Amino acid sequence: MKKILITGTAGFIGFHLAKLLLAEGFVVHGYDGMTDYYDVALKQRRHQMLLQNPNFAATEGMLEDQALFDSIADAFAPDVIVHLAAQAGVRYSLENPRAYLDSNVIGTFNVMEAARRLGVQHLLMASTSSVYGANTEMPFIETEKADTQLTIYAATKKANESMGHAYAHLYDLPTTMFRFFTVYGPWGRPDLALYKFVDAILDGRPIDIYNHGDMYRDFTYVDDLVRAIRLLIDVAPVRPEDGVVPEGDNLSPVAPYRVVNIGNSDKVRLLDFVDAIEDCLGQKAERNYMGMQTGDVPATWANADLLKTLTGYRPQTDFRDGIAKFVDWYLEYSGK
Repeated sequence: MKKILITGTAGFIGFHLAKLLLAEGFVVHGYDGMTDYYDVALKQRRHQMLLQNPNFAATEGMLEDQALFDSIADAFAPDVIVHLAAQAGVRYSLENPRAYLDSNVIGTFNVMEAARRLGVQHLLMASTSSVYGANTEMPFIETEKADTQLTIYAATKKANESMGHAYAHLYDLPTTMFRFFTVYGPWGRPDLALYKFVDAILDGRPIDIYNHGDMYRDFTYVDDLVRAIRLLIDVAPVRPEDGVVPEGDNLSPVAPYRVVNIGNSDKVRLLDFVDAIEDCLGQKAERNYMGMQTGDVPATWANADLLKTLTGYRPQTDFRDGIAKFVDWYLEYSGK
């Protein structure tokens, strides 16, 4: 029975991934810092649900605490590590950039060191569509350069990709980085747009719509995302012979390393997203139209062909269906 260590299991995506892997019979150990960036009670509820499965155990600790993380990793001896824990949020990185360096750079280094020392079969780590930064050629594809990050958050994630490549090359450590595109769904983070919009509309508060609504996002439903991660676990990169990389692949010519987009391959206008929320709630939003936020980008849109080539799978949940599932969860969770 394969053992998988997941960082960030009390977080939105880590919780859903752990739930999926446990349902498939994997043994999972979670590691989470339980920081107060958002409501810790929500994180605790996620862990409580996972702990109902006897194949799940969890440790609360910061990734920056190398001694603690090493002791947990050594004792569990995972076959695979999936590193999802991070200081998230583009906007918060404008207020507290140091938190991103501590968690996303130092913390990720500690995870990579443990993976190297333990010789895991596959190290998978979360990146973000934000690394595409100022790129304008869409849909974004993994083979294009991504050197124009616009926030410290995005810069730390690009640093993770570079660090991951170096470790894969130096230590023959099979490493997959995935770039997530605007993930949403039940048990989502309160700082994400869908949660904030639904919460505000039901309370009769106005919602802030940036760039006057002229924004496009590739909204990716969380169940689709974690299914893609689950399938990628089984597709560990192999260092190519003679440096020859298959056409369309992002595989490094000098390392068992690959970057994969995970997105819905569909750009949705923000105003259409808001309309769908209103339709689902049967209630109109009071809209506060604003200018573009510092560090934000007007559009993201994934080319997910590589994911489909590697796994035979492509996310495809329509955003209206995903919103309906989120609203059902939110009403039950909040009691509104």
